[in-house]
Amino acid sequence: MAKFSFKGLLQADGWHDNVILTTDSQGILTDISSNCENPDCKDYALPGFQNAHSHAFQYAMAGLAELHAPNQKKNDFWSWRRSMYDLALSMSPEQMESIAAMLYQEMLRHGYTHVAEFHYVHHDQNGKPYQNKAELSERIARAAEKAGINLTIIPIYYEQGGFGIPAQADQKRFLSKSLDDYLDLYHQVEKMATDYADCSVGLGVHSMRAVALDNILGLAEFRQHKVPFHIHVAEQLKEIESCLAHTGLRPVEWLLKNMEINEDFHLVHATHLKNSEVAGLAKSKANVVLCPSTEGNLGDGLFSLDSYLTQKGNWSIGTDSHIGLNPFEELRILDYGQRLISHSRNTFGNKTSGDNGALAIDTALRNGRRAMGSEMMDYFELGKPLNAFVMSAEHPLIQMTGKQNLTNTLVYASDPTMNKGTIVNGSWKIIDNKVAHNAIREEFLETMKALSNRF
Repeated sequence: MAKFSFKGLLQADGWHDNVILTTDSQGILTDISSNCENPDCKDYALPGFQNAHSHAFQYAMAGLAELHAPNQKKNDFWSWRRSMYDLALSMSPEQMESIAAMLYQEMLRHGYTHVAEFHYVHHDQNGKPYQNKAELSERIARAAEKAGINLTIIPIYYEQGGFGIPAQADQKRFLSKSLDDYLDLYHQVEKMATDYADCSVGLGVHSMRAVALDNILGLAEFRQHKVPFHIHVAEQLKEIESCLAHTGLRPVEWLLKNMEINEDFHLVHATHLKNSEVAGLAKSKANVVLCPSTEGNLGDGLFSLDSYLTQKGNWSIGTDSHIGLNPFEELRILDYGQRLISHSRNTFGNKTSGDNGALAIDTALRNGRRAMGSEMMDYFELGKPLNAFVMSAEHPLIQMTGKQNLTNTLVYASDPTMNKGTIVNGSWKIIDNKVAHNAIREEFLETMKALSNRF
């Protein structure tokens, strides 16, 4: 049994004062009481954030795609992808594990307690399956276990280079030969995940351009109720043009027309949508996974959030390529992009309470949990694991802020120096904003030295 004391605890109905949380030996909440009177009740606890979209290996190239040749007319997503492929082709399983462990440790430091890993590197450097087809997925699971973060591993189906176009040589580590081949991989990942206590499995298609349309439909039919289904969609204008040429429909139009989309579907980016697509997604109850720091870095564009929220659409956040790792920063970038095009400051609260910060956290949390394949009625709930992000109440700005303004202060005016720690499944993983496992850092440094891509 363990006890955790806080000056304030954020629940769905707002801040609760002077709270003691009690957990059993498995980190499960057994009691929540508001009778803390000791000096240890001095920090604020928020529910841990869910990172609904991650490509862990890309952390190794964060910040490296910003050197632009003077004579290069355009550097966009497609030129960035070339650098990403070079990295994907070069890593060993051990290196992938060390990169992921370092990333996940940093996610914990920023307040994420659960990550959905959109994992599409499956084979060796020659494009051959490992003897254990789930080898690289297991490396991700080991990395999450080392760092101490909850993981939803999503082995991704990838079979072609574009609509009706064969795969390219630099995609050889990603490919499944057929739907049956992918399902064999998926089942092996499912079996592997049973060896890791904090690991679950979801289904995923890289994108409509990367899998034959009939096979996307087949995988959707295979999916069981409540198993999350993730897919990149409508991120780039070129993708939409190709989809129109191949199908006569835009990507989201095709999905809405041909599949029974519901709250278990998580459409990543969905950047370029028509009004009818926005309305269709909102009506379907699907979740759009927005990755504002990556979308801004790649020049993707801005999602039609105002219209989507007006129609009660669902969204969550992810960090994708990990150019940024701060959940509050993701929320701020998302909000400020909308303010710049709408000339209005009430992005998240425009139709309801008006408390932007509270609404942003609530939406990201509830839909983030669905992206992991789980749901909870309240932020902290008896009988569920204790996952919390703790912020210091002693920072001068926070210390002088009342409860009415506290959530907005944390979302819009905090920085990582205010972070106190992160609790996962009832255990402190980050304490006083410091990590406990220096071995993860040392292994990461050795990996980066071997890859030699940051010099």
